[in-house]
Amino acid sequence: MFQQKGSLEEERKGERREMRGRSVWRWIHARRWRSSERQQQRRVLHQGPETLEELLDRHLVKKRNDAEFENRRQLTSTRREALSLYRDILRATRFFTWPDSRGVPWRHVLRDNARTEFEQARFETDPEIVTRLLLGGRQALHSALDKLADKHRHKHLPHQP
Repeated sequence: MFQQKGSLEEERKGERREMRGRSVWRWIHARRWRSSERQQQRRVLHQGPETLEELLDRHLVKKRNDAEFENRRQLTSTRREALSLYRDILRATRFFTWPDSRGVPWRHVLRDNARTEFEQARFETDPEIVTRLLLGGRQALHSALDKLADKHRHKHLPHQP
């Protein structure tokens, strides 16, 4: 696409030689013809669309089978929900700071368990099972956070008779 400096200078020298003994109009015509050749070469290299229909076909979304589109949308949606649940679990584990019986902080235990459960269900394709897993995980997260909040309330608030 780009020419080296030396070859461009040689081409100009050739044009000057051609100009000797010819009219200026012939020289201009020859120069235009060469530039149009270069543009065609660039076009071949670029492989751009030649018509408006080609441009639209290349860049607009084509209609797909509705069932295929719905299936892809649902997979994207459940993937997004699974990632959201996983992030929420990781955020919630920050509050579990006390150690277990082995001396390992619960935050690390819970994160490891969440990761192994998500890895085990990673290649599940049945939408019902995936939905059931997501709902169960969300409910477990909410119940754990509710219990933690109740424990925190009872610990820090004075008992009222």
